[in-house]
Amino acid sequence: MGNEVSANFELFNNAADNNQQFIADELKWLLVPGARVLEIGSGSGQHAVYFVNHLKEVNWQPADKEPYFGALERNLKGISLSGLEKPIYLDVAQFVITGSFDAVFCANVMHIMSADLIPSIMAGVANLLDDGGLLILYGPYKYKGDFTTESNAKFDEWLKSRDVRSGIRDIELVQAEARTRLLELIEDIPMPANNRLLVFRKLSENDAVSDSGF
Repeated sequence: MGNEVSANFELFNNAADNNQQFIADELKWLLVPGARVLEIGSGSGQHAVYFVNHLKEVNWQPADKEPYFGALERNLKGISLSGLEKPIYLDVAQFVITGSFDAVFCANVMHIMSADLIPSIMAGVANLLDDGGLLILYGPYKYKGDFTTESNAKFDEWLKSRDVRSGIRDIELVQAEARTRLLELIEDIPMPANNRLLVFRKLSENDAVSDSGF
C-alpha cells in the first residue's frame, strides 16, 4: 500500500471519496500551516489520508470507536505520511482525550449519533480547543425545523428507520449547545449534495463577556 487511499480500504465510503476535494478547498483557508487537527469519526480514514496529502503541514489526528476503529487502524497501518498520527480510540459519550488542538473536524457524524450526545461532544471539543480554535462540522442540517431539500427529508426518514436516535439536526439546536461552551458559529458554508460546512470559533472568557454586553 502506498501513501494514498487504496481500493483495499475496509469500510470504503463513496460519499467521503466524493466530498473530500470540496472540503479540502475550504480547509485550506480555514487551517493555518502546521495546524493540529482532531478528526472525530474518522471511519475508514479516507479523509485523514487525503487531507494530509493535500493540506500544508497539517498534523492530523484520526479518531473513532468500534465498530469502525479496528478497520481504521488496519487501513492506516501501512501508510507513512508526515503529519498523519496513529488513530486513537474515542467514544464521545465519555470523550477522554488529553492535549490541545487548533481545530476539530467532524464529517457526517452529527446526524448518525444520538442527539443526546451533542452536549457531550461540545463539552469535549471545548476542552480540547485553545481560544480561537475551530470546530468544523460537515453534513446536512435543518433550519427552523425545515429540511433544505426533499432529498434530505427522505434521507432523514432512512436514518430513523435504521436508528430512531439518529436524524438530521436543527442548526439552531447545534448552535445553541455550542454557544453554552463558548463556541460561536462564524461560517455556514453551502456544500455539494445539500450539505453544509459549519465553522465555530472558541471564544475566550473575555470575548464571551464582551459579546454578552456585560
